[in-house]
Amino acid sequence: MADIRVRFAPSPTGFVHLGSLRTALYNYLFARHHQGKFILRIEDTDQARYTEGSVENLLETLKWAGLDFDEGPQTGGPFQPYFQSQRRSIYAEQAAGLVGNGYAYRCFCSEERLQKVREEKTARKEIAKYDGLCRNLDPAVAEARAGKEPSVIRMKIPADGDTVVEDVIRGTVTFQNTRLDDQVLIKSDGYPTYHLANVVDDHLMEITHVIRGEEWLMSTPKHVLLYKYFGWDLPVFAHLPLLLNPDRSKLSKRQGDVAVEDYRTAGYLPDALVNFVALLGWNRGDDQELFSRQELIDSFSLERVGKAGAVFDREKLDWMNGNYIRNMSEEIYCDLALAELRKNDLDAGDPAENRKIVLAVRNSLNTFSDLKDRVTLFFTDRIEQYSQDAREWLKRDTSRILFAALLSALEKLEKVDLESFKVIMKEVQDETGIKGKDLWMPVRAAMTGLTEGPELPVVIEILGRDKMITFVKQAMED
Repeated sequence: MADIRVRFAPSPTGFVHLGSLRTALYNYLFARHHQGKFILRIEDTDQARYTEGSVENLLETLKWAGLDFDEGPQTGGPFQPYFQSQRRSIYAEQAAGLVGNGYAYRCFCSEERLQKVREEKTARKEIAKYDGLCRNLDPAVAEARAGKEPSVIRMKIPADGDTVVEDVIRGTVTFQNTRLDDQVLIKSDGYPTYHLANVVDDHLMEITHVIRGEEWLMSTPKHVLLYKYFGWDLPVFAHLPLLLNPDRSKLSKRQGDVAVEDYRTAGYLPDALVNFVALLGWNRGDDQELFSRQELIDSFSLERVGKAGAVFDREKLDWMNGNYIRNMSEEIYCDLALAELRKNDLDAGDPAENRKIVLAVRNSLNTFSDLKDRVTLFFTDRIEQYSQDAREWLKRDTSRILFAALLSALEKLEKVDLESFKVIMKEVQDETGIKGKDLWMPVRAAMTGLTEGPELPVVIEILGRDKMITFVKQAMED
């Protein structure tokens, strides 16, 4: 295979969408698998949609996700992305060449006229495309008018026949030319549209594979025609499947978080999110779900990307992130968890005690944003809320008997450690005849407010005698 060159080419219109992260990731993995180049290009020619701060957020998100790009302008530091807004003269020159060769033309129609044409065609149940009024203007006359009147440059779509798109993922896709619009290539403000700029840049940057979302498939026949008009070789196309909500509607803000920023804020790890997003449309052909970055690079291929929409399963992401939390080194975990404690102004007053607390809850975390709720019991004198399962254990008649015996035993001690706790629990069992789950689950519910979570001996060691007495009394009262 020739030297691979791919690009991620987002528009700076807001936070990075999960779908955009997947597109960037698949381009990155494909480039790394083939020892190729991964290029970042900002498609900012639509100035009306530009959002302040979006480029900075994009660069920070890619850095956070570990998707480093390999090429671009440099001013003594790391590579910077290419910006299409800085390449306008290139597009103007290429568009002028198309006009000169008869593949494009000047159009002087006002927005009001175009809107009327669309409405009339829609009323007649026709395709709401441009009617070609300016298509056959004399080129010399059109150029003379262009110096005096607002105009755009449109490409000429063939009047009949088909345009065929060969796609790695979707196979051969055929489009009827009569259904395609004479696409605007240069707008009246002099900026190119996406369609012209991306074809010109992909050619000049020697992009070998165009890997992008399914939503661009309908535009691809126009791009294929532009390559033909320019006399350029086509890249390989691969259009990725849609990301779907669990109800199989298109993933959208209405049904949950779609910005990578939301998942960063919620305490998800970059490697976990990358691993999860990699499986939204691609699989290696086996049941493995947890992949290191290198395993993803080694295994990735476009041929293993499916056509069907990929369902975004938040529960699976939580499970995956929890696995990454449990499998990271203790030092890295403690650094991240202690930072989360500080963020929430939680401090036991002793670094060793803080470390003991975050380690106690490690196995119960799916994200670091869960940590505040999990450690609250260590920083309060009252259980704020019992889970429904915990309440059911607390209400049992045997639990009332158990708590009375446990309280009496605790009050006889000056302090409680793990060994003394085992002794008094044996005494309570002998005194009450309560054992097994009936003995241990009510105690867990009283001490944590939950029926699952940190190991009870660890909880007891951190809480100490006085707080245990407080929690037992609360459980007896509620």
